[in-house]
Amino acid sequence: MLSTAQKDDIRSHYSTLCENKSLISRWGQKVMIAEIAKTLGGIDCGDDDERSGDNHVCVVEAGTGTGKTLAYALTCLYMAKSLNKKLVISTATVALQEQIVLKDLPDLRRHSGMDFQFALAKGRGRYLCLSKLESAMEGEENPQAALYPDEVIAASSGDEQKQLYQQMVSKLSANQWDGDRDSWEDSIEAEYWQPLTSDHHQCSGRKCPHIKNCFYFKARENLDDVDCVITNHDLVLADLALGGGAILPAPADTIYVFDEGHHLPDKALQHFAHHSRLISTRKWLEQAEKAMANLVKVAGVQGEIGRIIQGMSPAYQNLREQSTMVKAMVEPLFGDVAESNSRNGIHHRFDNGIIPASLREIAVSLKADYIRLTEGFERILKELDESMGDNGGDLPKHEAELWYPAVGMLRNRADGNAQLWLQYAIEDEPGKPPMGRWISYVDNTGAGDFEICASPIMASHTLYNHLWSRCFGAVVTSATLTALGNFERFIRRSGVPRNSNMQRVDSPFNYPQAAELIVPNFADPSNAMAHTEAIIDDLPSRFGATEGALVLFSSRKQMRDVYFELPSEFREKVLLQDDYSKHALISKHKKTIDDGAGSVIFGLASMAEGVDLPGDYCRYVVIAKIPFAVPDDPVEAALSEWVEAGGGNPFMEITVPDAAIKLVQACGRLLRNESDTGKVAILDSRLLTRRYGKAILNSLPPFTQRLG
Repeated sequence: MLSTAQKDDIRSHYSTLCENKSLISRWGQKVMIAEIAKTLGGIDCGDDDERSGDNHVCVVEAGTGTGKTLAYALTCLYMAKSLNKKLVISTATVALQEQIVLKDLPDLRRHSGMDFQFALAKGRGRYLCLSKLESAMEGEENPQAALYPDEVIAASSGDEQKQLYQQMVSKLSANQWDGDRDSWEDSIEAEYWQPLTSDHHQCSGRKCPHIKNCFYFKARENLDDVDCVITNHDLVLADLALGGGAILPAPADTIYVFDEGHHLPDKALQHFAHHSRLISTRKWLEQAEKAMANLVKVAGVQGEIGRIIQGMSPAYQNLREQSTMVKAMVEPLFGDVAESNSRNGIHHRFDNGIIPASLREIAVSLKADYIRLTEGFERILKELDESMGDNGGDLPKHEAELWYPAVGMLRNRADGNAQLWLQYAIEDEPGKPPMGRWISYVDNTGAGDFEICASPIMASHTLYNHLWSRCFGAVVTSATLTALGNFERFIRRSGVPRNSNMQRVDSPFNYPQAAELIVPNFADPSNAMAHTEAIIDDLPSRFGATEGALVLFSSRKQMRDVYFELPSEFREKVLLQDDYSKHALISKHKKTIDDGAGSVIFGLASMAEGVDLPGDYCRYVVIAKIPFAVPDDPVEAALSEWVEAGGGNPFMEITVPDAAIKLVQACGRLLRNESDTGKVAILDSRLLTRRYGKAILNSLPPFTQRLG
């Protein structure tokens, strides 16, 4: 139970913050502070200070302008220190992460009277590996080359790459760079950066000769001395997948805040999904076997490494034979794919996640052999680790340091395949959502391949087991957590305990006075051609000559069709998302508006969220149609199938709520400040004619409506 003294302390810090920053106390912000404090202060603990019960999560939908970052940061920092716990604040986007680190937390510490330390946590992939840079500069033959032909773009040895690496060395020598990719003065292309980074299984840790100067480990050490860690959803999920406490503080000693929390279920689905391409994996197996043969030449046949590699040989042969059998089973599912690029990206989904018995039988063997490879690579890593130690091993220390990341990469690839085929080898538990299982035909490089895929269709079970059941406390917040007026969609997808404290805090914006929602009688989008032609006719007369506007499409094809058929004088002020990076697009748009001219952004789903165009930069948002999910998405199709099998209506229970949330996010691009005004137009008459239309309209911000 929250004590009177704790309540008084929180009120005092909030009052001090408002007074020092000349802020007006916001009702919604105070409600949010109170509900979070009540939840965290009411957590049941045993004699050992460990949490018991499921009353430890607070879910808050806070409208735009609430000031939710300061609300949860102030409250959670105070409660975490009171309870002797660590605070982890997680976001879905870099923009919000930077805002919290560079502005919100420094402001809170400076003006609230609270004393706390914080640090930003990133994954290894954001930091330079000094050993990798050293190898690249020395021009050593790299055993990792071509081990990932389908996933890694090999960096060329051209002048541009060499010049970049030399610049890195120079800046590191002059202490002008901290090894963080995000702090390099220019963007670094992926094909240049990837060879310079490591991961958990490639890193030799304390055995690395550069450990004292390692940028990643320096950043990790800072986390032990702070009260609050700021990170992202992906890193939290990666830490939980490693058991928790491997990268971030241990879950049982942590209070988590998930800002932009509506992304968490989808992030979890992506994180626990598995994919592997048949043909490229066969090539990788051949390359892996050759790499191990080269290692035997260095380590010797009679040494422990040589014996391990010899013992792995039968697995390679078995896997080649089994993958050939799988390919023979898969090819008939797609017809003559070799003669038609039109099949690129098509899927064969197994109904209800049930695969043929013949494929399941092969999957059992594939899983077993990939596990044998994984275990073999792990044993080799242990031997290499010994060789890097003081007592030595089969290899000279320098050779072991060179081979360690290569074998770590092989281990990761083998384990990834083992996890994939495990999902094809097992049967789903009755009564629980099945795994989505499908095969895609991909042809990105002109050489067709079959991608075997498995993914959870609901993140609820995974998130409950890995996160909610293990953390000390949690706060989830976003402007879009409810769908059609309730939290049911988020509960089902996230697995958050049903007795969590769930609150809605309205935005302070005066929506009826600030904006108008227009839904005209318009061509039905089910007739794609007529709908596109209607948009082409409509747009030129909808905006003022100097107006800033955002037009959002659900389909790239429709966006481009509209763009190229517009009158040339109007098209000249349209900025097409395909033509610019997101940052460049927004910068160019703002400059045009600042110069007194009109500018209209044509964008897709990525522009419907996280885009900040306040004031004159956006006085009009046009949404081409209700953003229903693509019907052939395998995960969504499998989820719909499961809901229908249980007697539900997948369209009303999944498709409509999902579309409603996306519409709310899109409408949220209009009003960014309390002084903003403008209009939103949705060019989809189904909102007026279909039975679900009214429910969607009622879920949107309470703009003044002009319908029909």
